[in-house]
Amino acid sequence: MLKANDIRVKAGDLELKEKVVSINRVVKTTKGGRAFSFSALVVVGNGAGVVGQGLGKAKEVQEAITKGIEDAKKNLIKVPVMHGTIPHDQLAKEGAAKVLIKPAAQGTGVIAGGSMRAVLEAAGITDVLAKSLGSANPHNVVKATVKALATLREPIAVAKTRNISLKRVFNG
Repeated sequence: MLKANDIRVKAGDLELKEKVVSINRVVKTTKGGRAFSFSALVVVGNGAGVVGQGLGKAKEVQEAITKGIEDAKKNLIKVPVMHGTIPHDQLAKEGAAKVLIKPAAQGTGVIAGGSMRAVLEAAGITDVLAKSLGSANPHNVVKATVKALATLREPIAVAKTRNISLKRVFNG
């Protein structure tokens, strides 16, 4: 799954905003009739580089959303946000969903589809170009987007790893 050392964040005293990405009604037919349950895919973020996604399942919608929020708070990651955008292009895959995110100039806005938009806005990214290349399944698109954001590296970390100056990281 995620391999970075210091990307996990505790939800302790963060001011998190929740966004419900999708709600799915599940029907199970039994001898006594139909049993309905709901699953809710939720994204939480503080708008300043911390984001998480979670899935909640319950007999009622509100309870499923609450469980999803609690799950999302357990899966928070730190995202490097520089001047409202991301430091570099990133491609990630989860299941059949493949996502591509690219940095954009200031004032561009969030150019992304529904599921990806929720994750990027919750992370506090204001200018980005994003494209979902594979499946449109919201669960896998959200997971792929979070995976892409988790694998982003800050230029300072890249410079230290390569033993080069920060200027050379940007100029190639």
